[in-house]
Formats: sequence, C-alpha cells, structure tokens
Amino acid sequence: MVEEKSIAEAKPEISFLYAFSGCVGGKSRIDGFVPPIFDLLEPQGYFKQEEAEISALNAEIKRLEEKGGDIHEEIAAIKAERKKRSICLQEWIFKQYVVHNAQGESSSIWDIFQERGLIPPGGTGDCAAPKLLEYAYTHEMKPLAMGEFWYGASPFKEIRHQGSFYPSCMGKCGPLLSFMIRGLELEANPLNEDKDTETDYTLLYKDSSIIVVNKPSGMLAVLGKSLKVSLLERLRIDLDDKGIESCHRLDMDTSGVMVFARNPAAKAEISRQFEQRETSKTYLARLSAAPELALPPKKGRIILPIAADYYDRPRQMVDFEHGKQAVSDYEVLSVNDDGSIDVRFTPLTGRTHQLRVHSAHPQGLGRPIVGDRLYGSSSGGRLHLHAESLTFTHPVNGKRLTFRTEADFLFGKYEK
Repeated sequence: MVEEKSIAEAKPEISFLYAFSGCVGGKSRIDGFVPPIFDLLEPQGYFKQEEAEISALNAEIKRLEEKGGDIHEEIAAIKAERKKRSICLQEWIFKQYVVHNAQGESSSIWDIFQERGLIPPGGTGDCAAPKLLEYAYTHEMKPLAMGEFWYGASPFKEIRHQGSFYPSCMGKCGPLLSFMIRGLELEANPLNEDKDTETDYTLLYKDSSIIVVNKPSGMLAVLGKSLKVSLLERLRIDLDDKGIESCHRLDMDTSGVMVFARNPAAKAEISRQFEQRETSKTYLARLSAAPELALPPKKGRIILPIAADYYDRPRQMVDFEHGKQAVSDYEVLSVNDDGSIDVRFTPLTGRTHQLRVHSAHPQGLGRPIVGDRLYGSSSGGRLHLHAESLTFTHPVNGKRLTFRTEADFLFGKYEK
C-alpha cells in the first residue's frame, strides 16, 4: 500500500543537480548550482586574509628591487618567508576540503593525496564532479549518473569544444574521485575497456630484416597498460620470431602502415631514420563539421608547439613556453555533404597526438578528427585517422621503399 501525500509533501524520486568548475565571473556561488566544497572567496576568511599578507610581501619585494642597493639578503629573506607561507597556506586549504563517499567515510583532500605520496595540485576539489558528489552525499542523495561537458570558448592551451563531454582529469580529480566513488555501483569505464577490432592486420612485406604491416584501428601497436595482445606480440607469435621489435608507434585507434625490425641493427637504423626525419609519412583524416568556421585554405602548414598535459595524461596541449615544435602540412581533399572535411596530412615532425591536436586546436584547423574521444567526441565511432603511406630506406640494401594502404572509413575514395 502506497501512502498518499499532497503535491507539496511529495518528494521526487529523481532529482537533478548542477555544478560548474572553478569560479564564474569571480563568483564561487550562483543560484541553481551546488555550492563549493569549501569557499575560499569568503571575504573575512583565513584564506583571504593570508592571501592579502602574501600579496603585501610581493609588493615589498618589488619595492626593494626598484630601490636598489645592497639589499640582496633582505630580499632573499622576504622571498623565503613568502615561500614558506605559501606552502603552509596551500596545505591549510586542502585540509579544509573535507569530502565523503558512498560508504559514509570522510577525508580531507590533503590526506587523500598524502596516502598516495602526492601533493594536491592547485584547484583540486573545485571541479564540477567532486562538487556534485559531495552535495549528494551530504543531502542524503544517491548518485545515479553524472556527466561533465564544456561550455564556452576553448582555453588557450587545452582543447575543448562547447557541448562536448570530457572525462575528469587524472591529475586533480583522479585520486580525489577514486575516494569519493567508493561504495557506488559503477558501470565499467568504456575508456579502459579493450576494443575488439573486426579486422586483423595485413602483412604487406617481409624479409630477413623488416616487416611492414597494415594495422587496424582498435589494435595496440605495442604492449600497453591493457593486457590485450598487441600487434608486436601477434607478429612475434605468428612469425615465430621473438626478435621482432617496433621502430615507431601508432595510437591504438589509428590504423595504417607500420614497419617493424627483425634484428637490433635494423631497428637501430630505421629508428635513426625516424629520429633524423629521413622517413616520409602521409595520413588521411576526416574532420568534424564546424559550421561556425570558415573553410581552411586548400593547402597549408600548421606550426604549433605541443607538450603533455601533466594533469590529464595522455592528453596533449599547445604550450608556447615549454612545448616542442610540431609541424604538419595538410591538403583539403573534399568537403562532404554533412560539413565534415577529408584531409591528407604530411607530418614533418612526430610529436605525440600531433595530427589530433593540430586538427582540433583553434589555432590549427579547429575541427577535431571524427571519433576523437580525447579532443572532440567519440560519437563518430572509430577514430577517422589512417596512416596512408610510409617511405623509408631499407636498412640493408639501401633501397628507398614506399608502402601505401587505403583508409577503410573512406572506402578507397582517395588515391595519391
């Protein structure tokens, strides 16, 4: 028997919560969104007072430097005090952020990271996901589902597209959410699942020194974190040759031409050719529609420095201060009816995720590769990126070799 209640007394079985990461317009609290776990912006709070005193030390250092004279020891002493107070303030902050999990446990962010031998990065605890979970736990709600999407323009370094969903970063939220989701019934993370490919690799060439294959999308090139058998291991088993070694790599989701060496001398020579940029490669890619952008020129060159996103590996970012120069030539092959464009890339450098970043970044083509779950959306199925051709010099006979394959997602639409 169900107890009848008036509409005013009834509580919905399912509710929705909303949160934003960081601050919006300098505010940490906005009507309709869950509050911060700990409000650093409280005007009379310890943080604001200590922050003001540290700022005063900065001003004093600047004053003394402008004054000049033999005051190096005085400046050094103030800088040492500033560093000590900043470290203490950062530790104090993370000890104020106390979070809970579905098992009823609680802990400070500081302690959660300390258990792993880590120090929380600045901003930890201010992202949307921990805010949502903490509010749910402290208001007797059971989390059922949660998603984070980007709203607004992309940051300068990172690549984000409005309306696209992105997983929480591993550097800040990884350790924190690992604690906060304890006790929840979770579905398997699809990003951690092995992908079964419907096609097998194709052997293109082999001799006593090298092996050239066409790798399908979804197959690991070499052994990774997953226990799934990689292409390298498959070759060793299928050809009964434990001496086979990789000379370069392709992302698991990228298909196309790869060369492997069968002895140390061949590996050293081919690896040298890659390092010295004596090899030549082309890739085919289908880029997502971007109706708000003008079409790129028919041909062009993209030069953007790339560095690892320290707090969100394996994602890469554009970093003009610390990144390594990455250069890609491109040719637009066609504009499709749905607004997507097909492009042939010729990378002149070999940075991690180079073509994926150059495609998606606003200062590149501004269009993520279809199916790119890191820099765009996975809704397009497989990553539409294919290593079309590879040219290199045979490590023994010195002949220049070129191997070419078609991209399955383009169905032989383009030939060079």
